[in-house]
Amino acid sequence: MKKAKKIPQRKCVVCGELKDKNDLLRIVKNKEEGILIDETGKKNGRGAYLCKDQACIESAIKTNKLNRVFKEKISEEFYEELKAYEVN
Repeated sequence: MKKAKKIPQRKCVVCGELKDKNDLLRIVKNKEEGILIDETGKKNGRGAYLCKDQACIESAIKTNKLNRVFKEKISEEFYEELKAYEVN
């Protein structure tokens, strides 16, 4: 009997819900590129996960949650990019 591959679980930094890694949006901070949306989930650096729904994204922006997670000021441009991110 073949064992099913385990899908890693990650927690949304806004709502605290545990979900499959693939169902979350990864935001990454690294020295070279700064803070960006990591579509692949494989970039180096400190990662934080957000639910892919507008409510969690809006809440992250409103409460400056990512500023606290990454311990630095997040640019308005990044928040605009996050808001514009197409949620599937």
